[in-house]
Amino acid sequence: MVAAAAEPSKVSADGGHLLSARGLSKSFGALRVIDDVSFDLATGEVLGILGPNGAGKTTLFNLISGDIAADSGTVALSGASLDGIPAFRRAGLGIGRTYQIPRPYAKMTTFENLLVASRFAARRSEQAAFASCAGLLDECGLAAKANQAAGSLTLLDRKRLELARALAGEPRLLLLDEIAGGLTDAESEQLVTLVRRVRDRGVTIVWIEHVLHAVMAVAERLMVLSFGQKIADGRPRDVIDDPEVRRVYMGIES
Repeated sequence: MVAAAAEPSKVSADGGHLLSARGLSKSFGALRVIDDVSFDLATGEVLGILGPNGAGKTTLFNLISGDIAADSGTVALSGASLDGIPAFRRAGLGIGRTYQIPRPYAKMTTFENLLVASRFAARRSEQAAFASCAGLLDECGLAAKANQAAGSLTLLDRKRLELARALAGEPRLLLLDEIAGGLTDAESEQLVTLVRRVRDRGVTIVWIEHVLHAVMAVAERLMVLSFGQKIADGRPRDVIDDPEVRRVYMGIES
């Protein structure tokens, strides 16, 4: 296993972490999906999460975002426990996320989708929400689709909207769930460019991805899950070269 200490974690000025997970576990019936997972994330850090299908990656996101409750373990944001806090309140505290399968309000326009997030997650006034969402439409390449029903967008534009909606909530922590999945290389590169811009604004990012070249272009640290357990955590090249990661994730025997 590549130890977390392979790359010293950046910490905020007060010595704390933006996100801390300790001993997270989750089972569905007899199936243990997350098994005693712990990690820290510093403000401004970009962590990529890899693992085969069924490794527990999305379940880990659901535990952080509050979509489901852990059986055991804790999640803290800026040192404050999130235990018992529902998903909508976590969004208001600065946790934004995308979903592997985009979930827009299909009958609402692209712009209306952003307004909902801005008003209720970021709690902006109507005037401020309009200005913020107009800027996000431009930034995410959706200005020309502002008045189009979200359900009629192409896959690339639905992925853009998924990211824009998360950003409309003004997150400190952004959880990206396979945002490049299903896209062509050219389309994937457009989203990578956009994620870089978000990173450069200082937003902390955790990115689950199977498109390895996409996440490697942005992440400064990788964590690998297998059967719900963390098997590697460190610098991207060290993690990719780890024999256990190559066996579990790439099917390459050393």
